[in-house]
Amino acid sequence: MRILPILLASLPAFALAGGSNYTVPPGTSQPSGKVSEWAVPTPKFARDPAPALDGKIYIAVMHGNKLARFDPATQAFEEWDLPEGTRPHALLVDEKGTVWMTGNGNGTLLEIPFRNGQPERMVAHKVPSGGSPHTIVFDGRDSLWFTNQSADKVTRYDRATQKMTEYGSRDGPYGIAIDRDGNVWFCQASGQRVGRIDARSGKVSEIDFGQGSLPRRIAAAPDNTLWVVRYGDGKLTHIDARTAKVIKSYDMPAGPRGNPYAVTVDGAGKVWANEIATDTVALFDPASEKFRVFDLPTKNEGIRKMIVDAKGKLWYMGSHSGKLGVVE
Repeated sequence: MRILPILLASLPAFALAGGSNYTVPPGTSQPSGKVSEWAVPTPKFARDPAPALDGKIYIAVMHGNKLARFDPATQAFEEWDLPEGTRPHALLVDEKGTVWMTGNGNGTLLEIPFRNGQPERMVAHKVPSGGSPHTIVFDGRDSLWFTNQSADKVTRYDRATQKMTEYGSRDGPYGIAIDRDGNVWFCQASGQRVGRIDARSGKVSEIDFGQGSLPRRIAAAPDNTLWVVRYGDGKLTHIDARTAKVIKSYDMPAGPRGNPYAVTVDGAGKVWANEIATDTVALFDPASEKFRVFDLPTKNEGIRKMIVDAKGKLWYMGSHSGKLGVVE
């Protein structure tokens, strides 16, 4: 196992955005129940929306091999072709407005700086193990972290040195999040564990959820806890990041067959999770331990990632329906 070239814990304290996105701090969700949707121009398994600091929403169009952008102010889309074979899976927009995308099809990390609202260039950084780079987050300092599902790795990319460091895992690393101390957490989606990379030592440890749990995605909360959705048994699990122990698990509203898939946390610590089998999203209040369920307007949405923007609105992308949606 390789150790971090720069110890995260030695760096100055920073403001971590949290949730499932690490550039735009999420606002507080106070949903009225209004749900709006827009059809993306290329509905070829579009997925994993990410907000920019200017409020626009970026989308990876996986099977269409494109980057899409939606402007909520004008309700208009733009699209750009990506290098052949990229097959993008996930993306984020950093504090400089640069888009970073995982090349699930060609084992790359794609860097797309923007100038005057348009891509300036596209640079594909090869991942050491190749594989299928998956979900990506930003540590708020200078490093990007992403899972690599087929290679069973978690990778750190340092923007200053352009160097990658890989950490071994198992069972298909999938969702990923970073706690307030810089420790990296990730789900092993085809198994029963959540992994943790220690910020000081680089040591990898695990929490076992039990057979059949299939943890899918994970999100960081403002109180330095984490929330995990368990696709296999329909539960939402709360973890204390400091002790690396489970606080409590909750049954999702649709039960074991609801297949919760995506999770994110708003600025007040409320938890959004979807149940892909029932085309619903649920808002969980940890204080009352109660769920509020929202039915979505389209059947077979296929939501795989959700984010909360700076205004507290929940954005989702229906990979099956080809529709970008917002709950406000």
